[in-house]
Amino acid sequence: MLYLKALTAVTGLVASATAATLPRSFSQTKDNGFPKPSAQEILDISKAAGGKLPPGSLPTGLSPTSITTLQLIAFNELFEVAYFSSLLSNLTLNLDGYQIPSQAQSIEVVKAIRAQEQLHALGALAILETNNAFQPSSCEYAVPVTNFNDAVNLAEIFTAVVLGALQGANFNFANDAAAVPLVPLISSIIGQEGEQNGAYRQFLQRIPSESPFLTAVPAPFAFSALQGFVVPGSCPYPLSNINLPIFPALSVNGGPVALLQPGDQALTLSADLSSSDAAKAFVGGNGEGLFATFVTGQQAPYSVAAQNVKWSGSVVTFEATFPYTDLVAHGFSHVSLTTSNNFTDVNSIPGATLAAPGVIQVNNAV
Repeated sequence: MLYLKALTAVTGLVASATAATLPRSFSQTKDNGFPKPSAQEILDISKAAGGKLPPGSLPTGLSPTSITTLQLIAFNELFEVAYFSSLLSNLTLNLDGYQIPSQAQSIEVVKAIRAQEQLHALGALAILETNNAFQPSSCEYAVPVTNFNDAVNLAEIFTAVVLGALQGANFNFANDAAAVPLVPLISSIIGQEGEQNGAYRQFLQRIPSESPFLTAVPAPFAFSALQGFVVPGSCPYPLSNINLPIFPALSVNGGPVALLQPGDQALTLSADLSSSDAAKAFVGGNGEGLFATFVTGQQAPYSVAAQNVKWSGSVVTFEATFPYTDLVAHGFSHVSLTTSNNFTDVNSIPGATLAAPGVIQVNNAV
């Protein structure tokens, strides 16, 4: 059995994580043929998922923006299939850390979630194929979890990012006449992913519905965040096949995710900007013109000046105050290192971004 490499360099995402024991099982799985299942195997997946792919012809003549949006969706869904396949294997094998009181029930839940993500992936890939567009395939992944609780915590985090990105997907499809039929389909997936995340949050003893309006995530930020789980060089194609920038990672309080208690507080952020041409003008400077830009819910982006900026070569470390009170920032927020503090909406942020996203999760416990 193949196993995912341990992401031992990641800290702060899950406090107790030291190594990963999640089998990379999905690309070798023979039980349902994914990602190239037969008609009978699709029916078997549908039964496990609790529903079938929608019928009818697939949209054609999609715009380049819609194609890129579907490629991002497929890239993410392939990761999620791998993740839940791995989690299912750990539970089924009764590995240390995955021996829980609700073992049988949890196995059935994860089986259903994996099958649902498989159908999401198959749907996106089928539309791309119909449009003669590049179809992503699976990569190798690494995750910093060692037990069931940490696995649920990580699932809650990446699902929150997905829910933010799917908002933009619907916007893109609504502005492409050929893709308009995809809007209700994506809306149904948003609701389904929301059901998942509410269950994760309840398990983690957080308020199941974290806020009235979920946080928006620009597509480049979602694509960049996913790179934190991809083993570098493991994808069997150049990532540039998906027409989205990949920003340098922005760590918050020492890791890719900061788990915070409610309240205004100083954050320490850092990024290696060696790969960013746009950052060269700022390297070694005093931080003038650099900002931390926060996004929470559907509010306008909120920027604060970077403070106490320090450089070690091309690695920048700075401080910024998280405006929890002003934003009423329950649940998931994200922050980026930007060269502007004047944004009209979330989709205008990537054009002035040097590193992103830093993920913030405020623990609004029940």
